Amino acid sequence: MSPVFPMLTVLTMFYYMCLRRRARTATRGDMMNSHRTIVSNSRTSPLNAEVVQYAKEVVDFSSHYGSENSMSYTMWNLAGVPNVFPSSGDFTQTAVFRTYGTWWDQCPSASLPFRRTPSSFQSQDYVELTFEQQVYPTAVHVLETYHPGAVIRILACSANPYSPNPPAEVRWEILWSERPTKVNASQARQFKPCIKQINFPTNLIRLEVNSSLLDYYTELDAVVLHGTKDKPLLSLKTALVDMNDLEDDDYEEKDGCEMDALNKKFSSAALGDGPHNGYFDKLPYELIQLILNHLSLPDLCRLAQTCRLLHQHCCDPLQYIHLNLQPYWARLDDTSLEFLQARCVLVQWLNLSWTGNRGFISVSGFSRFLKVCGSELVRLELSCSHFLNDTCLEVISEMCPNLQDLNLSSCDKLPPQAFGHIAKLCSLKRLVLYRTKVEIEDYDVIASMIGAKCKNLRTLDLWRCKNITENGIAELASGCVLLEELDLGWCPTLQSSTGCFARLARQLPNLQKLFLTANRSVCDTDIEELASNCIRLQQLDILGTRMVSPASLRKLLESCKDLSLLDVSFCSQIDNKAVLELNASFPKVFIKKSFTQ
Repeated sequence: MSPVFPMLTVLTMFYYMCLRRRARTATRGDMMNSHRTIVSNSRTSPLNAEVVQYAKEVVDFSSHYGSENSMSYTMWNLAGVPNVFPSSGDFTQTAVFRTYGTWWDQCPSASLPFRRTPSSFQSQDYVELTFEQQVYPTAVHVLETYHPGAVIRILACSANPYSPNPPAEVRWEILWSERPTKVNASQARQFKPCIKQINFPTNLIRLEVNSSLLDYYTELDAVVLHGTKDKPLLSLKTALVDMNDLEDDDYEEKDGCEMDALNKKFSSAALGDGPHNGYFDKLPYELIQLILNHLSLPDLCRLAQTCRLLHQHCCDPLQYIHLNLQPYWARLDDTSLEFLQARCVLVQWLNLSWTGNRGFISVSGFSRFLKVCGSELVRLELSCSHFLNDTCLEVISEMCPNLQDLNLSSCDKLPPQAFGHIAKLCSLKRLVLYRTKVEIEDYDVIASMIGAKCKNLRTLDLWRCKNITENGIAELASGCVLLEELDLGWCPTLQSSTGCFARLARQLPNLQKLFLTANRSVCDTDIEELASNCIRLQQLDILGTRMVSPASLRKLLESCKDLSLLDVSFCSQIDNKAVLELNASFPKVFIKKSFTQ
């Protein structure tokens, strides 16, 4: 062999190492520029022309600011061509999620976080979009028109929602992922993350968002999917950079993959004689348990394979008092629940939000799990779990006698009659029915019953209750004097002229959060009553009122020393000059005023 060939081999390896080092040390801007170069260099030929398409339909989402019978501020605005872009500002024709910032986490109604939630899982909301044609994605563009920066993860699904035959296997692949970052500008932008290529075509895209760093609601206008009908060929240059990309998301991918083989990881048959236990068997059992409490669920799966002693510790039911399965929604199925079942007999907090959709979890699989593991349950999170039906709620009511906290938000496929089973849960302290089909004909009757029966009630969310009147509010306020949080946003039948808001202020001195969003009748008298009686107030939303002046707001800010959030968007008497003056006098208060370009 010629001596030239070994030299070429050494030079090739050296060149490869230099590329790797450059990729690792480059700034984010340098990496993005190199990615854009790769994308532009891999444009398809006319034989495999790129397909560019807007979303055809919104098929699922976790929350939205709008109502179910309207198009204003709803996720359905993401379907089709842009309505607003490139304009910036607060527009009703865009898609808006229910919350932003950390304000909802600071309220009395905020739930404590689950232990063992992996740090890589930061998603708070999601929306799923379908497209006309299945393509191999080359780019996903998100048109953001107000306070951008919420999108943190984009996924593609192998299943075709329009196919008459459901696939035997459904795969979700992460196209792009990043931890939440602060975007200082509130102007519109076209977000163009560099996505990785996948080996299957898709027409189902999922966006996951985290709004915790936003100053106000993010607004999305449209999503554009670029792709080719035929599978693109990867060049060597592209492959090198993609390997670096995979390292960034390595931990996240491993977490997901563990759930695929959950049965294998926990199976004692998978353990051979194994290594000696070393000095672990000399440690107290409780100390090892305490150490393992800091591991995530996938880490427990991995550790269980090392030796029999640690396998025993990893399968101890005390390790599963808190079980958060939401981060693994894409792969959790009946088999996973079956193999967790024996270890979850003592589980008290269980999070199955976002899981089980598209046939991953069956009614029978969920029922079997709760019949074994439901007796000690205190908290059960089932947000967006569309597999739930009447039978599931019946099993919950029978198998979970100690349940205090039940979240059914966005379980919009539950039939109205299913909610009758909730009456059997006598220990219930928190119930979330946001975006469900529970039928309530007269909210005044409900408010009256709550006032009579729930004397210790601390928080109540009546967001968009269409027919509650001053009579129901009067009964509620007189009975629930300990209320600390009350949301009456978008309740159009409440009028300040009846005195309902003034009475609320006088009867509920413990209020910390009060949302009167989009009630145009709120006036100076109401604000002055709040200033006089609700000095513990921390959050107030009076978006859209025409009757409140800067003078009454100044009185409120002077009296309520703990006030931290005040939303005066679209308040016709509160202009930008007034906001600047109030900000100067009360710098610790976040005064929100959105704009429309």
